[in-house]
Amino acid sequence: MSPPGKQPNVVLVLADDLGYSDLGCYGSEIATPNLDALADGGVRMRHFTTTARCSPSRASLLTGLHPHQAGIGVLTDDDGPGGYPGNLNDRCVTIAEALGAAGYATYMSGKWHVSHEKDEPSAAWPTRRGFERFFGTLDGGGNYFAPAGLHRGEEDISHEARDDPHFYYTDAISDNAAAFIREHAAGQGERPFFCYVAYTAPHFPLHARDSDIAAYAGRYAEGWDVVRQRRFSRMRELGVVGEKTELSPRDPQVSAWEDAEDKDWEQRRMEVYAAMVEVMDRGIGRIVDELRDTGQLDNTAFVFLSDNGGSAEDLPASLGTDYANRGPKIIPAATTDGRAVRVGQDPRYPPGGEDTFMFAGRAWANVSNAPFRLHKRWIHEGGIASPFIVHWPDGLAERAGTVVDAPHYLPDIMPTLLEVADAAYPDTYSGREVLPLEGISMLGSWRGKPGYEQRCQFYEHIGNAAVRRGPWKLAREYPGDWELYDVDVDPTELHDLAGERPGLVRELAYEWAAWAARCGVVPRERILELARWGLTTES
Repeated sequence: MSPPGKQPNVVLVLADDLGYSDLGCYGSEIATPNLDALADGGVRMRHFTTTARCSPSRASLLTGLHPHQAGIGVLTDDDGPGGYPGNLNDRCVTIAEALGAAGYATYMSGKWHVSHEKDEPSAAWPTRRGFERFFGTLDGGGNYFAPAGLHRGEEDISHEARDDPHFYYTDAISDNAAAFIREHAAGQGERPFFCYVAYTAPHFPLHARDSDIAAYAGRYAEGWDVVRQRRFSRMRELGVVGEKTELSPRDPQVSAWEDAEDKDWEQRRMEVYAAMVEVMDRGIGRIVDELRDTGQLDNTAFVFLSDNGGSAEDLPASLGTDYANRGPKIIPAATTDGRAVRVGQDPRYPPGGEDTFMFAGRAWANVSNAPFRLHKRWIHEGGIASPFIVHWPDGLAERAGTVVDAPHYLPDIMPTLLEVADAAYPDTYSGREVLPLEGISMLGSWRGKPGYEQRCQFYEHIGNAAVRRGPWKLAREYPGDWELYDVDVDPTELHDLAGERPGLVRELAYEWAAWAARCGVVPRERILELARWGLTTES
C-alpha cells in the first residue's frame, strides 16, 4: 500500500482506432490478458464515447474542452482564416500543465497529433504544454518499423529507429513509458507522476512482426460474419451490452463472407490487426509490471481507452508504388532498405511487413465496432463508442470487476483526473485566461453512486453531429436529417423515433445549435466553401 495521504499517480493510456469490441474483456478473441486483468481488478464503462477521430479526441482528452474550443475541429491542418488552426491554442490548459502545477512529474510516450507544426518546436508541442519528458511522434501515424519524426524531447531521433533492425514503434512506446516510471521511482519517488501513453496501434498501416502474426494464423478463416456474431454473444455474457441489445446488421457496403473475394488476403488483414492489438497489450503488461515492481501499482489510477471507433478507411490499389500520387505524408516513399512500398488494397501482397501500407478495411472495422453500426469519423456509436477501463486499487478496490452504466465522454477525463489527484483547475495559466472545463468528474460513477447528471453531451465532426441527454440521442450524418434514438433500449441505433417525437427533436436540435455557437463549431458548409476557394485543406 502507498503511504497515507500520498497523491496517487496517474497513467493514461490511449489506443488508436481500436474498436469497442477489440479487447477480450469487451468480447474479442484477440489475446489481451493484461488489459483483461486490469478490468477484472477495476471498473469497465459500458457507455463511454469519444469525438470520432484522432486529433479532436486528443485535444478534448488533454484539455477537458470540446476540440473546437481548443483549436482542433478536424485534424492538424491549418485551415485559417475561417477554419480551425489545427493547433492546441492558448485558451486551454492540458492535464500535464494542471497536474504539473499541483506538484506532479509529467511524462509522455507516443503519438501527440495536436500540433500543426511537426518539424520545428512550437507552443503546441508536448514539451511546451506541460510534459517534462517526451518520447514519440508529432504526426498521426506511419511506418511502425521506422517512424518518421520520432523525437526525444525536442530532438529528432528518427535515425535511431532506422538504424535498429529490431525497432517496432508499439514496443518503443511501451518501453519508454516503463523507463519513465522506473527512473521516476529511483530518482524522485516521493513525488507523484502523470504518464500519458499514446499508442498508434492499431491505426493503419497494418504492420507487425511475422512471429506475432503467426499466432493468429487461421483464426479468422470463418470470416467476419461468424466472428462478429461470436463477439456479440460474448459481450452479452460479459455484461458489456444489455440483454435487450440488438446486433446491428452487417454494414451495407460489406458482402457476406461466403461471397467475399480473396479470402486468404482478407484473413491476413485481420490477423495482422489482431497481432498489433496483442503487442500493445503486452507492452501495457510491461508498464503494469514496472508499477508493481516499484511498489506503485496500488496507488496508481490506470486509465485505458481508445480515441475513436474502428476505422473503415482504405486506399485503392491503383496507388501501387507511385509515391507522388499517394497523398498522405505519413506514407513512406520506400522501406528503410530501399524496397518499394505497396499501398492500398492489393491481394497480391500480404500485409504486415514494412513493404506494404494497407488497412484493415470496412468489413473488419464492422467487427471491431460490434455491436454498433458505422465507424471512425461518424458520431453514431460505431464511431464514438470506446472500451474504457480504470484500475485503481487504493481508490476503487470495492468496485473490482464492475461495469458502469452511466454515460460519460472525453471532456469528463480531465475533471476526473484532477479530482483523483486533488488538484485544482486554474482560472488563468501563465498569465492568460483559460476556458472553464466542459465536463464533469466520473469518480462518483466509478464508485457506484446512483444516477447521473441529466446533462447534454455534444458531438460534431465534419458536419456529423449529435447530442445525448439522458436516454435520448439526436444524431445526424451530414448533410442528412436528424435521427432520434432511445439509446437505453436501442444502443445500436436501429429504430429512428424522430417522426414520433418531433417536439423532442426540435428541443435537442436547439440545444445542439446553441452549443455549437458557443463552442466555435465552424459550419460544415463554410469549411467546404473555403475548400472550393482553396483556402483550407478540407475536401
